[in-house]
Amino acid sequence: MIIELPVKLYQNLVNHAQKEFPKECCGLVVGLINDDKLEVKEIFPMTNLDDSAEHFSMDPKEQFEVVKEVRELGYEMIGNYHSHPFTPSRPSNEDKELAYDEEAIYFILSLQKSVPVLKAFRIKKQQDVSEIKIRFIKNGEE
Repeated sequence: MIIELPVKLYQNLVNHAQKEFPKECCGLVVGLINDDKLEVKEIFPMTNLDDSAEHFSMDPKEQFEVVKEVRELGYEMIGNYHSHPFTPSRPSNEDKELAYDEEAIYFILSLQKSVPVLKAFRIKKQQDVSEIKIRFIKNGEE
């Protein structure tokens, strides 16, 4: 499996994380799901109700509005994203404990170094973590 992510959406995600720094940012990732690839079509920044550099909790009202919009667009929920302002882009113990949806993709953007690093994971049984390759797409091409 591979994730295709337009560079423009990646930059939107980075901008969201930098705007919220030093707090964690969070949001939803939607698109088209095929057998061998996930095509990201849109990201939806959410409010982090925890207002924290170490935790995030999405606003349920905002989530509900996004779910309605996603249905109207004909897309599917791929997963969610959040930033790690001071740590690497890998799931923390808390991230794993809160990963209840085994089909969701968890995108984590690290701002720990000068160049942001985005990685994507699937988490099974709240402990088995597997990284999924992200292919960045520019103007419809790799």
